[in-house]
Amino acid sequence: MTASVLVVDDQPLIRSSLCLLLSTAPGFKVTAEAEDGADALAKARTHRPDVVLMDVRLPRFDGIAATEQLMRFTRPPKVLMLTSFDVDDRVLDALEAGAAGFLLKDLCPQQLPAALRTVLCGGRVVSAEVLDSLVRRASTTKRGRTTAAGQERLAQLSGSERRVLELLGAGLTNAEIARRLYLSQASVKTYVSRMLAKLELDNRTQAAILAYEAGLAGSERNVV
Repeated sequence: MTASVLVVDDQPLIRSSLCLLLSTAPGFKVTAEAEDGADALAKARTHRPDVVLMDVRLPRFDGIAATEQLMRFTRPPKVLMLTSFDVDDRVLDALEAGAAGFLLKDLCPQQLPAALRTVLCGGRVVSAEVLDSLVRRASTTKRGRTTAAGQERLAQLSGSERRVLELLGAGLTNAEIARRLYLSQASVKTYVSRMLAKLELDNRTQAAILAYEAGLAGSERNVV
């Protein structure tokens, strides 16, 4: 199947570059372009894209406000947000608004189609640089100070689940974790699901923050 994409960016050069990149990626078709959030909502209502590639900072109506409105559609599209800033204060706002991912615009060309496929399959994608900034800001005063309740939650994890949490906190993808631990990606996915359930967390970003707060995440960071 071919996934329809709406590309939203206020800079024509970047917008055309993204469209050109996706035109050469198997499984994607750019059905519309928009230059701001209001235009994006109008185009989304008309074209009903499967996924929206959305710049965070837009004139008139920014990407996060537009994402909030998109999530109110009867069948909302997946939203993958892009930013030029590796320390963007609005990462959490974007995720809370319903975005399925948050990436830097300087990512390698082959990473964008892979990221879009991930969010279309129900996954989340956050670039390692953005995740690193996020967990460091969220945990500046909490590093290694997990509460007693938090320690009890961590104690529920098996050795393998705890190791997966450590690597997840370091920004590794499931594929990278699988290679590091000599496991199949299916096994890693199972460990992640069990770990999130035991820790009563909703997503990988929350798990990464917990890993950093608990002092589990090492200094290594890999691109997601």
